[in-house]
Amino acid sequence: MQLHFGVPASPAAPIALTIGNFDGVHRGHLTMLARLRDAGKKLCLPVGVMSFEPHPREFFRPGDAPARLTSLREKVELLSDEGIDHLYICHFNARFAAQSPETFVDEFLVRQLNIRWLLVGDDFRFGAKRAGDFILLQEKGKHFGFSVESQTSVIDGEDRISSSLIRELLARGEMEGASRLLGKPWHISGRVAHGDQVGRLWGFPTANLPLPRRKMPVTGIFAAQLKARDGIQRYGVASVGTRPAVKEQGIQLLETHLFDFSGDLYGQRVWVELLHKFRDETSFKNVDALRDQIALDAQNARTYFAQLALKA
Repeated sequence: MQLHFGVPASPAAPIALTIGNFDGVHRGHLTMLARLRDAGKKLCLPVGVMSFEPHPREFFRPGDAPARLTSLREKVELLSDEGIDHLYICHFNARFAAQSPETFVDEFLVRQLNIRWLLVGDDFRFGAKRAGDFILLQEKGKHFGFSVESQTSVIDGEDRISSSLIRELLARGEMEGASRLLGKPWHISGRVAHGDQVGRLWGFPTANLPLPRRKMPVTGIFAAQLKARDGIQRYGVASVGTRPAVKEQGIQLLETHLFDFSGDLYGQRVWVELLHKFRDETSFKNVDALRDQIALDAQNARTYFAQLALKA
């Protein structure tokens, strides 16, 4: 997959395209990407995705924008796994937000990207004041000679699969429900950094990932699975948050204690899947109470994985 920051200044080769934020790259997104690939194959066109950075809601309402399900890097990796030929990350700023729907189609989609087929969600709006809609795209398609199709919502039971619903499930600690809608466990990735070694002193060494995101969709204690570059899956218990029991004003951190592991992961990029939530973060009256709770959390996670193995 070729990654582009922005769109080409001169006309590109004809392309089939879809547009969206693709936060989480969930099952609804995967349905769109499958349609995109099918269209590209039938029309003998490369396929592309246009997305935005930052998320438009972060630009318009930075104070109360929702937590992202995936970082930009994670989104790029997930889309790359789906057989996309081109990913265009457009810088969403005041100038981009102020352009008319007509300019967005005429300049970006037609003149620069040279689209021949376009797929958008059934609620897709674009341009200044969200004035552009599917009807305008159809009119432009007839004028410029590209096809436009709409993707209806993908339903799971009675629920419309969406990034917003997945955030709600994660916030409630319903990891299994979020995993079902995502089509995979929700994960955090990053490079393992040195910590303050408190867990190691207590017999629970951890792989620590600083969390640079302004807002996380989860906090608490979880059964976790860690994947490193060696491809081995390791199981453990993870804590996400600011560690109020250790520091009054700690930074956001993901700490994962791996069972029966004594190696060195420092500097390695790892993926930590959070499979089941046990409890929220909390403070403790003393160090002994905290240490006892950590031991209990680890035992709960071991029991969780043992039960999974029995069901397999």
